[in-house]
Amino acid sequence: MKELISDWELCEECMKCERECPQNAMRIIDGIPVHCLHCSPDKAPCMIICPEGAIDEVDGAIIINENKCIGCGLCREACPVGAIYINESGVAKKCDLCIERETPICVEICPTKAIKTSSEDFIESRRDKILEVIKKLKISD
Repeated sequence: MKELISDWELCEECMKCERECPQNAMRIIDGIPVHCLHCSPDKAPCMIICPEGAIDEVDGAIIINENKCIGCGLCREACPVGAIYINESGVAKKCDLCIERETPICVEICPTKAIKTSSEDFIESRRDKILEVIKKLKISD
């Protein structure tokens, strides 16, 4: 499964991810990178609600088939993080994880590595902090 994970503690609001996203699907809001979560296909609200079946899972990414999209906006309303928008042509757009590339552009361009492609990378970056907290908890027992 492909993922896109944001570590908001590392985000410096440089906006490079916003500027370079080919889908115009990345936003920085109050220092937090906001993007499609690429929900599990059986639970993705946008896929479930789309009346035309225009949203599919392809290689782990939830993508919109622009040829099937009628621009009704139901997917936009259903998205729990507001990651879908209707473009000037009346077609729904969102992050497609730069599916044609090995690594999404936002991940490559982020100078602080605040955007990662794996929750394992995110967990690994937090492991030392978590162990430190656990040690403090054990000491205070």
